[in-house]
Amino acid sequence: MTVTLEESYARCRELNRRYGTTYYWSTALLPKVKRHHVHALYGFCRYADDIVDDLGPVPVPEREQALAALGRQLFADLERGHSDHPVLKAVIHTVRAFDLDPEYFRRFLASMAMDFTVERYPRFEDLLIYMDGSAAVIGEMMLPILEPTSPAANQAARDLGIAFQLTNFWRDVGEDLERGRWYLPVEDVSRFGAGSALQGRQVTSEWVDLMRFEIERTRTYYSSAEQGIPLLPATSARCITGALVLYGGILERIEAAGYDVFSARVRVPAWRKLATTARLIRL
Repeated sequence: MTVTLEESYARCRELNRRYGTTYYWSTALLPKVKRHHVHALYGFCRYADDIVDDLGPVPVPEREQALAALGRQLFADLERGHSDHPVLKAVIHTVRAFDLDPEYFRRFLASMAMDFTVERYPRFEDLLIYMDGSAAVIGEMMLPILEPTSPAANQAARDLGIAFQLTNFWRDVGEDLERGRWYLPVEDVSRFGAGSALQGRQVTSEWVDLMRFEIERTRTYYSSAEQGIPLLPATSARCITGALVLYGGILERIEAAGYDVFSARVRVPAWRKLATTARLIRL
């Protein structure tokens, strides 16, 4: 069954609304003419991430094949200039509209594939290699849609992607343990003596010290990203400001929960997302 371009964008928007509510509310601050392009890129990233993590009991080799097949179809469709895939149709349209570099998607898919084989990262520098494709590159691919006034915004966009990713890592420690993965650098866990707390899912003094360290590190990336906001037009600046406030709020919720990321998934309340969006719209 062939999907229309409007249906493909709607599918990407639904992926954004269902799985990335914090980012979805921030995207609402963009002009309508740009929103669907952001939804397309988010939809692709979420679709690929679902292949890696959310296919239920599907064996890893089949997930690897499915991710590789998605990549082959993406690049073949980019070569053709159009797609009939329910998600890729919108993605190809957005790539062509903003002349996005296909290399962004190669880097992203390479990091997604790492999740099949890499369970732990020895040092933060090793984690940064993974995040170049899983997070920083997403900031890069979104940047043309935001229309910065200076190339200097590129580093801020990369740092914003990393800040978001790190925030997700600390919030989702428990979920990642279920998948057999640590995104906390092993070096840091050892330094704070928090290995037993992590494996036993216990909030000990060692665990609290580790999380405080990682949250402070994450906030340095948010601070760097904030430096790029003046390099954006007002409508884009509102969107990124909203994302900074709401995603940064997740770190505050972790702190408010006493750094317990094992018992329940911390969330920014819907009322706060709505209030933040409403306030920024009026600016």
